[in-house]
Amino acid sequence: MYLPAYTLLCVEGRQGVPRETLGAAAAYALLFLLGAMEGLIGSFEFSRSVGSVPVAALGFCAVILATCLLAGAGMSSALGGLVPAIGWLAATFVLTMPTAAGSVIVTNTGAGKWYLYGGAVCAGAGAALSFRWRRPRPPGAGRRRELGA
Repeated sequence: MYLPAYTLLCVEGRQGVPRETLGAAAAYALLFLLGAMEGLIGSFEFSRSVGSVPVAALGFCAVILATCLLAGAGMSSALGGLVPAIGWLAATFVLTMPTAAGSVIVTNTGAGKWYLYGGAVCAGAGAALSFRWRRPRPPGAGRRRELGA
């Protein structure tokens, strides 16, 4: 009985999850936490104003917009801009729901409306504008590559 020699051509050199994938997953998790922290801090500090102008609410809106745009550019993907927006929306809208006692954190004032609606528009705009920085897919990226190709 003849047995062919065993070769290592059929064995992948890298097994498991590549480091780039783990690094990207960690970066997206941190971007989500950054957006959630911005929403958490903004929900408690939105009411600071100069006269009748809700400066803090407008500032927090600008911060989430900049975060989404910079995250999309830094990650070179639209998901990079979407993840902090989702974190901000999740934290902010959880904090706007009333408790069993009836108290709310984000009040129904002018500053509260500017913070909620303006922040949601800025988060959505930042996520939408981050589509500019997405990486183009290389040709044949979805197809399975043959061993010799």
